[in-house]
Amino acid sequence: MAELLSANDRRTHYCGELRESDIGKDVCVMGWVQKQRDLGTLIFIDLRDRTGLVQLAFDTETDREIFDKAFGIRAEYVLAIHGTVRPRGEGAINPNLPTGHVEIFVKELKILSVAQTPPFEVSDTKKVGEDTALKYRYLDLRRPSLQRNILMRHQIAKVAREYYYENGFLEIETPMMIKSTPEGARDYLVPSRVHKGSFYALPQSPQIYKQLLMLSGYDRYIQLARCFRDEDLRADRQPEFTQIDLEMSFATEEDVMAMNEGFIKRVFKEVLGVDIPTPLPRMTFAEAMNRYGSDKPDTRFGMEIEDLSDVVKGCGFGVFTSAIEAGGSVRCIVAKNAAGVLTRKEIDKLTEHARGIGAKGLAYIRWADEAPNCSFAKFLTPEELDAILRAGNMEKGDVMLIVADKNKVTLPTLGALRTILGKKLELIPAGKFNFLWVVEFPFFEWNEETEAWDAMHHPFTMPLPECLEYLESDPGSVRAQCYDMVLNGTELLSGSIRITDWQLQERMFKALGLTEADIERKFGFLVDAYKYGAPPHGGSGMGLDRLAMVMTGADSLRDVVAFPKVQNASELMSQCPTPVSAADLAVLGIAVTETED
Repeated sequence: MAELLSANDRRTHYCGELRESDIGKDVCVMGWVQKQRDLGTLIFIDLRDRTGLVQLAFDTETDREIFDKAFGIRAEYVLAIHGTVRPRGEGAINPNLPTGHVEIFVKELKILSVAQTPPFEVSDTKKVGEDTALKYRYLDLRRPSLQRNILMRHQIAKVAREYYYENGFLEIETPMMIKSTPEGARDYLVPSRVHKGSFYALPQSPQIYKQLLMLSGYDRYIQLARCFRDEDLRADRQPEFTQIDLEMSFATEEDVMAMNEGFIKRVFKEVLGVDIPTPLPRMTFAEAMNRYGSDKPDTRFGMEIEDLSDVVKGCGFGVFTSAIEAGGSVRCIVAKNAAGVLTRKEIDKLTEHARGIGAKGLAYIRWADEAPNCSFAKFLTPEELDAILRAGNMEKGDVMLIVADKNKVTLPTLGALRTILGKKLELIPAGKFNFLWVVEFPFFEWNEETEAWDAMHHPFTMPLPECLEYLESDPGSVRAQCYDMVLNGTELLSGSIRITDWQLQERMFKALGLTEADIERKFGFLVDAYKYGAPPHGGSGMGLDRLAMVMTGADSLRDVVAFPKVQNASELMSQCPTPVSAADLAVLGIAVTETED
């Protein structure tokens, strides 16, 4: 039966804190049992809390009642113990454990909670199926590696608040139930009981409210904001997430970027002891796409994209020439010394992957033997093949992968293949942090499904002054005053300078296909606010979860979020989302209609 804590049971130390300097001290520690080892006249128990392990010792000097109680203790029991710190015996020192030179000789023992046998051992050394681990997430969260990740996430958040407070930012909460003004992803909607048939939306970001705070004169705003997006999940995406959200009045692009650089420099130094050189390098969107096929390039390794269009424009291979004639290009990446790894079978897998993300196919040259093996050699003269080899700086042992299509296909396809090969060929150095600002994004991107222009970031972004004349005549040429911070191929931050002229904002909305009625219905209150004196301002949102993922070296956001969702946006532990009763729906004025899938 579980015992209760008394007034005398005051914890003096955490388990992982005890060292040789504590020898001789009487201590009280509490935690979970990692394991119990019965050696007959000796019993050892490893006790665990969020700081680590300490060994508890029971021997012939131990009170018999306490010894017998220790005999029955099993993994995950919760204990409170009083005892004396003493050195471990000869040959029992564990140099791999911070507390490995000491143990606690137990004088008092309370079993605070009895645990049944868990579905898996709480350990970093034991492999557990992901579904099982997430179903019992409260057990999975006891693992030391996850506890270290969650602790580091806390430290990052702490540094963020301290840094921005010191720089004059005010932490102001913005609403969680807002007007639905989609920013690209789908909103999560909340039905109103009072206003039947009407819905709130959960915020995709605090974007509009933080801009209104600048209009209200608060000058500098910061919030660790919860955000929600109803979109497909990936390793670096969850339906609900936290961003370090800020806005600055009377600020330029340079001001906002410098402020964020200062935070990055400080958080990496305080949390990891790593010096990040600033200012961070910059690259335009166009350069990033042309060199790396991505607007969030991983610059820790080479294998940059090469343009073969001029070399092959007159060759006999119709796939290449037709792509160029249609306004596209022929581009490649070269994997150096990869012919031994990239067999024909592996190249076929890459081809299927390329097709899965929009390419029509993948041409290749694999130089494993004396002569290169070219998948389209029969369409080329020897001179044309030599020209391609020279253009790609190919040598024996290399593999060239080629895509021919419109640039919006060739570049991201090769960018995705480059990322895959970087990992497969182990080209990415460990422990390296390559930061980069990507700037001058296109303001608009063409949506082929709706046959209309969409805002690449959001419609409140200020265009570059020299691009204003093209808003109506050539939207595709308009570049924005926006900036993304990229780290090792992960977008950490997105931000921009905002439009503060209500007439320009209306022009922007109309360029995006919104009618006067649409503007009034969705954004009328914001346009009106601009008419009452708006300071120039800009800001950003940095993904706290993504930053924690990169800094901890985790493979997924699930490893830095306490209670994550899975691929279908459900939570395996609580099994949400779940249906609600017809009576609850009736109160909201909602009916659910079942349809065939």
